[in-house]
Amino acid sequence: MLLSGLGGTPLIEQYLLYGEIAPLLAEAGVDVQRVLIGDYITSLDMAGASLTVVKADDEFLRLWDAPVVTPGLRWGA
Repeated sequence: MLLSGLGGTPLIEQYLLYGEIAPLLAEAGVDVQRVLIGDYITSLDMAGASLTVVKADDEFLRLWDAPVVTPGLRWGA
């Protein structure tokens, strides 16, 4: 799951939004395995957020968990 602020939404509000969305997904039977929250896809300080939910299999999760070193993301390296 990717919850991205559009540039003008504070990170605390993005986490509050996630806190509202996560229980709804759980009620719908969606098992969220990975979450990214932050300003990943922005639009000149626009208010709001975008939500992307992807159906992931084991191969997708293996690739997701692989080390990443980019200007926007960094983990496992």
